[in-house]
Amino acid sequence: MKTLTVTLAAALLLFGYCPLTAQEDVTIVAPTSEAAKGLDLKAVSELFKEAKDLEEFEKALNDPETGVNNLDLDGNGEVDYIRVVEQAADDARLIILQVPLGKDEFQDVATIEVEKTGNEAYSMQVRGNEVIYGPDYYVAPVSVHIHTWPLITWMYAPYHRPYRSRFYFGFYPPWWRPYRPVTVSVYRTRTVRFTTRTTFTVTRTSRVQTVTKVNYKPRNSTRVRKTTVTRTGRTTTTKTTVKRTNTNTGKTTRVGVKKTTKAVGVSRTNENTGKTTKVGVKKTTNKNTGRTTVTAGKKKTKRTKSGSTTVTKTKKKRRRK
Repeated sequence: MKTLTVTLAAALLLFGYCPLTAQEDVTIVAPTSEAAKGLDLKAVSELFKEAKDLEEFEKALNDPETGVNNLDLDGNGEVDYIRVVEQAADDARLIILQVPLGKDEFQDVATIEVEKTGNEAYSMQVRGNEVIYGPDYYVAPVSVHIHTWPLITWMYAPYHRPYRSRFYFGFYPPWWRPYRPVTVSVYRTRTVRFTTRTTFTVTRTSRVQTVTKVNYKPRNSTRVRKTTVTRTGRTTTTKTTVKRTNTNTGKTTRVGVKKTTKAVGVSRTNENTGKTTKVGVKKTTNKNTGRTTVTAGKKKTKRTKSGSTTVTKTKKKRRRK
């Protein structure tokens, strides 16, 4: 068998470095907040699917043993209670997941929207509140056959009366006590039994239309922080000519090795405080080896006690995949 010997180091010295670059600027704006990490809507959808009525759903949603609710919207170090309120109009049902943050202050977290479209045909989706999840964030069932779910049967039973939680700020069920939120990694461990199922999928497209019949206006609180994340990416492709020599025939060929570098600048702006933090991320991928190198740099500005000197430090971390 003929053997092929590649000497990259010698090739680079002999033939040099020949850059051929192609750049493309891409800007993505995604308004969101840290609160979205405290309530996974796929897990919420699974609880909705399994509950027999909205009272049971509300209890499962707030049960510390279930672990689905990890919201701390006002940042007081305690998980907030989520109340459930239902509105109905004709064949449309709207279930509001709402956090009371004060006597007359509320933050809607998400809505569950259901409409009857036929004899045993229903459309359903969970819509995340834009302040928390960003625009057009939906969780919808993969299968359209949801008429056998206990809650669907309950909501569309004759003489159904819309459910409204009797709990409010300062008045909670006797089985519930405020508890401390866990880290994101611990929370994902708790909810993995729900989020790994294939019952629901995340989508950017609304599947429920006539739910607009319900007279609903989202309630938002000034206590909830809204963060806008802007990512700007620049991709650079570099082609390097290398020398490959077959030791049996002595024949030399030139081969191009492509490397792609993607630099991403991330700016986070808190709309309440107006403070902007910039983080730079750089990714380099060798298409021959498939190895990616990620370099992240973060600038911090520190003012000395004298009030006149500003010190800027840059930290870089490298990791390889």
